[in-house]
Amino acid sequence: MIRYIISLAIGLLLGTAAASALLFYNPLAAQNPLSPLSVSDKEIISLNYSAVTADAIVYTNDGESRSRPHPVKVQQLWEAPIRQTDVLVTVLSDSRSNPVGIGIKFMSDSERTRLINGEALIDSAWHIHLPGRGSLFVEQTENYWNFLRQIVLPAYWSSGDSWKGTWLGNTTVGPGSLGTALVSGGTGTFAGLKSEAVEAISARAYSVEQGPVSMDGSLTIEVVGRDDSQETEVAAQ
Repeated sequence: MIRYIISLAIGLLLGTAAASALLFYNPLAAQNPLSPLSVSDKEIISLNYSAVTADAIVYTNDGESRSRPHPVKVQQLWEAPIRQTDVLVTVLSDSRSNPVGIGIKFMSDSERTRLINGEALIDSAWHIHLPGRGSLFVEQTENYWNFLRQIVLPAYWSSGDSWKGTWLGNTTVGPGSLGTALVSGGTGTFAGLKSEAVEAISARAYSVEQGPVSMDGSLTIEVVGRDDSQETEVAAQ
């Protein structure tokens, strides 16, 4: 009897290990593709921000997540309808690291997440205001599977509960047909704009306790049908 129990336990352990390995090394999981906007001949706006929550103007969530709300006394999103939502308010900079605007990002866990398919999905939206130019709204679906697999899991497996290295990857996977975000112009020179965008993350350090320690984000936005004379230093060089 004991022999059968031991055999069953070993079988369960081996099955769990095999399933975990298949999930981690899933050959069907999407990799970080080249941004479709990288070969565009249209005007491109490049907006950068720090993805470290302590650097944000405001960052809040349910108060129980690894990334802590900032500042400390900010209202937390603990109510049931918004418990799975994070909000980031941050300064946006151009390619020369000069502040050019303010961005507000809303992020919610997607019900379409399927880890077995390499999909750890987030539905997010940016409201961006660039003084002197106008405002933009960016709607997107992001996939953080590669970020989890290559940064977060190694941090948990590390004896120091941290990860350090160099990682760069696009997170945007839709809803555009080419895996891009949808951009809608609001006011100013962007009024009536319908375009595309891609968001990417550049990570250098991650802590199990604190979350991102050294990490930047960037938004690349294609501006279609605009007069080139309206270009400002916000445009990528």
